[in-house]
Amino acid sequence: MSRDSGRQADAVSRRKYLLTSAAIGAAGLAGCSGNSDDGSDGGDGGDGGSESESDDSGNTMESGSSGPATVTAEGSSTVYPISNKGSSYWNSNSPASDGEYWGSNDESSVAGWGQIETDQNIADYFAGLYGFEPTGERSNPPFATRVALSHSGTGCEAVRDGLVDIGNSSGPITAELDISEEQRDENYVDHVVGRDGQPVFVSQAIYDAGVEQLTGEQIRGIYQGDVTNWSEVGGPDKEIYVVGRAEGSGTDTSFRLNMLGDADAPMDVDTRLGQNQQVQQVLQDNDNAIGYMALAFSGSGIQAIAIDFEGTVYRPDPDAENTIFDSEYPLNRDLHMYTRITEETPEGTDMREAAFLNMFLTEFGQKTFVEDVNYITLPTSDIEAEREKLPEQA
Repeated sequence: MSRDSGRQADAVSRRKYLLTSAAIGAAGLAGCSGNSDDGSDGGDGGDGGSESESDDSGNTMESGSSGPATVTAEGSSTVYPISNKGSSYWNSNSPASDGEYWGSNDESSVAGWGQIETDQNIADYFAGLYGFEPTGERSNPPFATRVALSHSGTGCEAVRDGLVDIGNSSGPITAELDISEEQRDENYVDHVVGRDGQPVFVSQAIYDAGVEQLTGEQIRGIYQGDVTNWSEVGGPDKEIYVVGRAEGSGTDTSFRLNMLGDADAPMDVDTRLGQNQQVQQVLQDNDNAIGYMALAFSGSGIQAIAIDFEGTVYRPDPDAENTIFDSEYPLNRDLHMYTRITEETPEGTDMREAAFLNMFLTEFGQKTFVEDVNYITLPTSDIEAEREKLPEQA
């Protein structure tokens, strides 16, 4: 094997985790571009490549237009299912009567969707909270949103360089950009929209052969090249095929930070892959593999294992005494959407960005864009803390 050179979260709600659930958004992932450098469109809607300028309030305006610019985001394949689904709903601007996308059949309220009462279309409602004029038209929001898929490192670089409004990251920006916490606080606002338990998975054949649980020390040994055969950890006599995420991936950064103790810790892996769905496919295609990826990408042909950390066994079962949904689970991590502090936006988040981000920080948003894509919702106290990072509503 070749030598290549993971932050504990606060309290989280438990939710049902189906190990047999299908991978998130395979078709949607296939339909997006890898990054925004070529000006291509990575998500729903938008008019990639248009020039923009700022008005007096710090909101970005399309050049030559009186309307607000498209909100752009790029980065983590882990955060992508949340961000892209939100973007799709936003750009659809579905009416409150559309129970499939926004509310219920009751046109006067969004019953069961977080106590929101409105007869407005979805983007009209959330944009209106920040002073934008509603259009009242399906598929015509007050401004569009666009999400591109790459990975956490490039998402953080893109927001740093002013190429996008929001940098999606499953790892802390301090590690992704190699900056201090002081530099982070001076230049960025960290919007946490959900959490991920980050399980460790093995091929179905390995799980069926008895490897249903490993210790943290055994996993560290596998990823540092000290354990190379499954028989060394109670499995069959097969060489371990070790799968890692690409360097610069937030999933890789978080795994090394939380499992190995250092975001730059060396690892011994057989292959590195850029996105979660690629790890999933390799584990499905091989009968001797181990890998780490986001909760949302569980599927058939692979199994999440229980992990014993210093005598406490965390299981991928929400009904167990200790689960990967617990805040104490060492691989639990925040999912971030970063915005940049500039002279035009000294608060770090303009009204467009705030309107879009606020949608995720509601009971409706947590249910629809976090829980429904197999991630862990934020507790109420954390949602309130995240809302305080946004500018005041109009």
